[in-house]
Amino acid sequence: MPQQTRRSFLQTTSLIAAGVACSSLPGAARAAEPNAPKLGIQLYSLRGYKLDDALKHASDMGFEQVEFYGGMLATNASDEEIAATKKKVADLGMSVSSHGVNRLTKDTAANRAIFEFAKKLGTPCITADPDLDSFDNLNDLVKEFDIRIAIHNHGPGHRYNKAIDVLRVIEGHDERIGACADLGHYIRSGQNAPEVIRLLKGRLYGIHLKDFAEMKDQTKGVILGKGHLNVEDVFNELQLAGFPSNGALSLEYEENEKDPLADIRQCVAVAKAGMKAAQKRN
Repeated sequence: MPQQTRRSFLQTTSLIAAGVACSSLPGAARAAEPNAPKLGIQLYSLRGYKLDDALKHASDMGFEQVEFYGGMLATNASDEEIAATKKKVADLGMSVSSHGVNRLTKDTAANRAIFEFAKKLGTPCITADPDLDSFDNLNDLVKEFDIRIAIHNHGPGHRYNKAIDVLRVIEGHDERIGACADLGHYIRSGQNAPEVIRLLKGRLYGIHLKDFAEMKDQTKGVILGKGHLNVEDVFNELQLAGFPSNGALSLEYEENEKDPLADIRQCVAVAKAGMKAAQKRN
């Protein structure tokens, strides 16, 4: 074998061996592109389990991050509970992407307490439903803590029903005040998910990745891609929108509360396939 060919062969073999070795390490299955968003889960999806079991299931299914809600970790939790929870998440190879959905009001002290909690938890984002008279104090708090607020929509009848409703209230405020786009609720509101992502570009800090069967108020949640959500287009638009690598990209599946694991695994497979296809397009 010629020397150069032999050298190339040995280098290639070494790389393959290194790849095989790395694939056996804990967390290898969830490795992502350095600047790509990480697939996480809103722990409300696992509300039928106790915290330790929910986190273990999340890790086993390959999620890289978790978004907490009050039922799994209250915003008035003790420092010891927060520290212990952070350690549990880290020990499973995951990170905390956000906490919510939290109501924020004109009460600056109450809002400050939530920001202090988020800082202790080490999350870059608070998923929120802010009152319309809260934005002046929120402007100051996001600057002080350098923690984002992501406004969550809840579908028809909610004050943040459409993407334009979020854009109206964040206009003129600090750029760290933006959106958590619940794509399922936007479907219920009659909005196309990729279009929503384009509209919120530059202020989009969270995604609740879920699908509904019909574009109407009362409808059923379904496995990703089996309703009105084009998953590949969603991930393509997220790339084009420059969705932050530490953004709260959270799968949320609200059906089958007592035994959702098989359904969530299907959603994970669809999401990862859509993410991979979108990467090839760009």
